[in-house]
Parts: sequence; structure tokens; C-alpha cells
Amino acid sequence: MEEIIFLEGTFKENVWGGNKLASVFNYKTHYSVTGEYWAIGAHPNGDSKVISGEFKGKTLSFLWKNHKELFKDYSNDSFPLLVKIIDAKDDLSVQVHPDDIYAKINENNSLGKSECWYVLDCAKDATIIIGHTATNKQELKDMIDEKKWKQLLREVPIKKGDFFQIDPGTIHAIKGGTMVLEIQQNSDITYRLYDYDRKQNGKLRNLHINKSLDVIINPYITPTTNFKTETNSNYIEKILIDCKYYKIRYINTKLEAKFFKTSSYELLSVISGEGYINKTFIKKGDHFIISANLKEYVLSKNLEIIVSTAGEY
Repeated sequence: MEEIIFLEGTFKENVWGGNKLASVFNYKTHYSVTGEYWAIGAHPNGDSKVISGEFKGKTLSFLWKNHKELFKDYSNDSFPLLVKIIDAKDDLSVQVHPDDIYAKINENNSLGKSECWYVLDCAKDATIIIGHTATNKQELKDMIDEKKWKQLLREVPIKKGDFFQIDPGTIHAIKGGTMVLEIQQNSDITYRLYDYDRKQNGKLRNLHINKSLDVIINPYITPTTNFKTETNSNYIEKILIDCKYYKIRYINTKLEAKFFKTSSYELLSVISGEGYINKTFIKKGDHFIISANLKEYVLSKNLEIIVSTAGEY
């Protein structure tokens, strides 16, 4: 059975998108403006396809349903994670996501959305929006009603290589000139709080003020991350976060290094460089799953990789 499953994802046209997915990663997108590449996912709005091997042409959702031996230990009905690359030429809308409980009741039994960002690139002096300044729900509502966005929204500086955890209920927005790798729960539920009054096809985009107010955490609390670094002559490995939904690791190989899987299956995204996994060539922009049939693997040459594993929830 397949040990390494290489995938191609789905592109999304967005009003705020750019062209770096083509120019930086050499992806073939037919959109003139592309905001997202859903690289590893099995969602109805974006289902990755296998590009080689015995399952070539099959979707990830098909494998999850029909070939449990590739994943082994899991209890989820659907594939639990979604890995994206986001190219924000312009500011994304200010938004917030519900947790599992709220989404199940209010969004047709959907999962909520916990997500995290690894900054792949950004403009000089770039910032993101994460959190808010209101101290209670009434103050939050008043500031939204009075459109006091500059006073309400918490803006923080970023640089390449930064990592951010976005818990459900956190106001957030990626700003223009920023590219991130996003790992999230397998959900497409987003509540748009503010969109800078811009128009798409001549119309203002819909906002979701009431649902946003229902789910926003108040006051904002900075989430705890679990940074831990292991360094030797051949590689650097950092644990970026280990929470109930996922564990995210950063690996930078300089020569050759052996790694033992920490879960029954792992999702790997090559964010820089080129080299090999075992004897298979890999390069920047490749995304693949190491199945339950491979217990250890060797990465060689100069590679930067983000490894994602699903938590138990």
C-alpha cells in the first residue's frame, strides 16, 4: 500500500488575492487573482486529489472513507484538518470563527474552526489583526455599532517565520502583502465582522454581525503556544503548537536526518528548498501525506517543512 501520498489541491478566487501562488510556488491556477490554495483537504468545497501511485485521481475524502488502513487510528467521520496557502495582496475581511458547539447548533452540524498561521512572507512593516481592546460585551457592541474600528481592533507587527494560533472566537485578519501557510480544522465557516466597506461586483459583501457577537471571546486573551526547539548539526525542529486539534512542527534540514512519525499519519508541506524524502524528490510547494504504512523517513538536503498531525477531538 502507498506510503507517501502526493496531492494537488484546489484554488480559490478571492477579491483580496494576488498572483504569488503562481509566481512563488509555480502553481498552475487559471484565475487572474487567486487568494487561496487548499493544498491538503477533504472538504466539499475543496477536495484534494492524489497525483501519483495506485490511488492516482482519487480524492482525499475517498481515501478517508474507503482506505482506513492508510490512516489507521482515528475516530473522525471526516478528514480532520485543512492545509492552505493564503496570498493576501489586499487586506482580508475582519472575521471570527465559531467553536464546535456553536457551529454544530447553528451551522448544520458543521465543525467549528480553530486555525493557525505560519508567515511564509510579508511586506516590510507588515501587521495582522488579532484580538480586540473591548473589556466587555456591551463595550464591544457599542464600538462595532459606532464603527470605531481603529480603536477596537488589535494590530500587531509580523515578520517571516512568525507563528500565530487563532482560537475560535478570536477577531482576526491577514493584511495585504502577506502570505501564510494556514492549518485549521476541516471547516469553511467564517463570520465577517468588517470588510472596509469595499464592493465586489458592485455590491457590499455580507456581514455577520449578530453571529460574530455571539462567538467573540471577551476580553481577548493571547493563546498559549508550545514552542520547543531541537537542534543538531543536520536539522532544526520546532514544535510550534500542540493543542487538542493539531500538533504543528517546523523542520529545517541541512544534510540528512531521520524522523520517526509521532502520529499514525502526518501531513507535510514543503515551504522552501528542494531535496528528498527517502529516495523521492520533493520541492517547495509540494504537499503530501505520510500514511500509516511508513513508520520513519529520511529527509535530505536543504528543506523547510511544516508537519501537521491531527489531535484527538
